[in-house]
Amino acid sequence: MQLDPNILQIDNLSKYFGGLAAVNNCSLQIKRGSITGIIGPNGSGKTTLFNLIAGNILPNKGSVLFNNQNITGTPSYELFSKGILRTFQIAHEFTNLTVLENLMMVPGNQSGENLMNALFKPSIVNKEEDVVRAKAYEVTEFLNLKHLANENAGNLSGGQKKLLELGRTMMVDAKLVLLDEVGAGVNRTLLKDIGTAILRLNKEQGYTFCMIEHDMDFISRLCDPVIVMAEGSVLFKGTSDEVKNNEQVIDSYLGRGSKTRNGIE
Repeated sequence: MQLDPNILQIDNLSKYFGGLAAVNNCSLQIKRGSITGIIGPNGSGKTTLFNLIAGNILPNKGSVLFNNQNITGTPSYELFSKGILRTFQIAHEFTNLTVLENLMMVPGNQSGENLMNALFKPSIVNKEEDVVRAKAYEVTEFLNLKHLANENAGNLSGGQKKLLELGRTMMVDAKLVLLDEVGAGVNRTLLKDIGTAILRLNKEQGYTFCMIEHDMDFISRLCDPVIVMAEGSVLFKGTSDEVKNNEQVIDSYLGRGSKTRNGIE
């Protein structure tokens, strides 16, 4: 059976808060194997759209299809098991656990989570834990965090925490990863490392990424296509160069038809 070229399809999605339409009749597709960027002014509906896809809030109307399956309103823990993962603008690490332990916490249904298994089947638990630990070490090496494997996650820099969040997606069979401003507050060196990791995961492991980002240079390096949102719906979709030169996009960001693009985020 041939897979649909679109891993995610959003049709006429709307979300109202009071009388305000945060997402307004929004339709878009995310191509399988792509790194798709989503940009737009503050208040354009980007984060609300992510919350709708991730099952954190319910839409007033419209649908979200993942691999042609309707997942509209499906809770995030169920989406996790389907391979949809989300990272956040502010990293959500377990501060008192090490980097390695944070990664080992991710895979679900581990035998050691069952008290009876822990008490009466320790060899099975230990064997499974060894496999998970080995995978976690591989992830730290991939992300250049091996030297920090035994460091408490709370001691990491902001950029290192973002890498750790990316690492969590590698501990399961991720199919679609939603990146919410992964570059926010990250220094340029670590931002380059994060970008390289995203590109490698895309090329080597077939991850599909959809990312909200304000750094247009970062978007230009990674994303094709780029979707521009305004007032809760899609304003434009194209390459990063097409976005930078589109008058509608410039008007949306700057409020005038200027060719000054420094304001495009």
